[in-house]
Amino acid sequence: MKKNLMAFVFFLSALGLYAQEEVVKTGWNFGALPTVTFDTDLGFQYGALVNLFHYGDGSHYPGYEHSLYLEVSRFTKGSGINRFYYDSDRLIEGLQTSLDISYLSDQAYDFYGFNGFDAVVNSEWIDDESDEYLTRMYYKYDRKMFRFKVDLLGKISEEKLKWAAGVNLLNFKVGSVNIEKLNKGKDEADKLPSLEEQPGLFEKYRDWGIIPEEEIDGGFVPELKAGVVYDTRDNRPNPMKGIWTEAVLMGAPEFLGAESGFAKLSLTHRQYFTIVPKDLSLAYRLAWQSTIAGHAPFYYQTQVIVSELKGALSEGLGGAKTLRGIRRNRMVGDGFFYGNLELRWKFARFRFINNNFYLGLNGFTDFGQVTKKMEVEPVVANLPQQEGYFDDGAEKMHFSYGAGLRIVMNQNFVIAVDYGLAADERDGDSGLYIGLNYLF
Repeated sequence: MKKNLMAFVFFLSALGLYAQEEVVKTGWNFGALPTVTFDTDLGFQYGALVNLFHYGDGSHYPGYEHSLYLEVSRFTKGSGINRFYYDSDRLIEGLQTSLDISYLSDQAYDFYGFNGFDAVVNSEWIDDESDEYLTRMYYKYDRKMFRFKVDLLGKISEEKLKWAAGVNLLNFKVGSVNIEKLNKGKDEADKLPSLEEQPGLFEKYRDWGIIPEEEIDGGFVPELKAGVVYDTRDNRPNPMKGIWTEAVLMGAPEFLGAESGFAKLSLTHRQYFTIVPKDLSLAYRLAWQSTIAGHAPFYYQTQVIVSELKGALSEGLGGAKTLRGIRRNRMVGDGFFYGNLELRWKFARFRFINNNFYLGLNGFTDFGQVTKKMEVEPVVANLPQQEGYFDDGAEKMHFSYGAGLRIVMNQNFVIAVDYGLAADERDGDSGLYIGLNYLF
């Protein structure tokens, strides 16, 4: 996959790499791809996506008037994405409007316990070449999520201060991994043990009472969101200068059908510095969110609250969208802090099939930590089988670092490749992620 991608990059470069002015795009333009990508946590992705952009008369290119995104894809490790996304600042005069309708399935969703390093992860248990091997599905459960999301962004003043509001309806269906389905068609030697023979961490947390009985099968979360945003970025997909600072308050009230009412507060600051005009920039993101009222169910705690959803998922901590190179969902808590620092270099620009392209490289470091811990007090406590699962007080900052490649068409359609390394073996080894868009 990596060889094919690099061959594609050099092919485009050979066809069109020479200095010339950008074409100002007008009307409709689209990027369409067979979604043959890779994510260490999810496996190879196959399917198709189309992203349509309408630039109007081109007077505010590279800004667009309308963006429509449609994706239907599957991952070899059992996940699926069915998503429609619309974004526009012209649908309603004076408002940035976005709509997301998605059905996301994952038959092997990562689950490593709660509170980061406080939850011990034994990599030998999922290594089928180890003498201590139990099952590859030990740290997994089955999760399906339906999402209907509408976000609005409007101006408070001409000084880039904006208000944000939104409604996000989430329905989670949670259960044990379907071992029988995963074993279908496999040789006897390659089959996974049944849950009766070898339960996973999800089943143990259920039986120990760490996951409440009323949450064990998922539930409905109706989010109401309000916030303020200060935005001075010069370009949305990859700014060269400016800041984006936001404060978002999210509530899930019981009177709208929430299983348990709760509220969370999220603070995010992103800033961009030009080092070499048009070509080299430094960008960083700092974010914190925490439950400030009520009880958030365990199946919601992986959600990362943002005022603007850029990809199919906004989840972590750990994985492609938050801490690259660290196991997906390694840090799950009632509150957490995370950050990213990137150096971004656009090293080549060219025109191909009447579209503007540039190639970019970035080096990064990511970090994060649980700041408010979830209650982990087994109802059935001090059983011998609980030994080796908990290391109270071990949580501290998690770090990863790595590098990435970007292939960008008309400054808006971004193919992204990132490779990250975990700094601590308790967080895993490394991760390769091929997808869309800059991280922030």
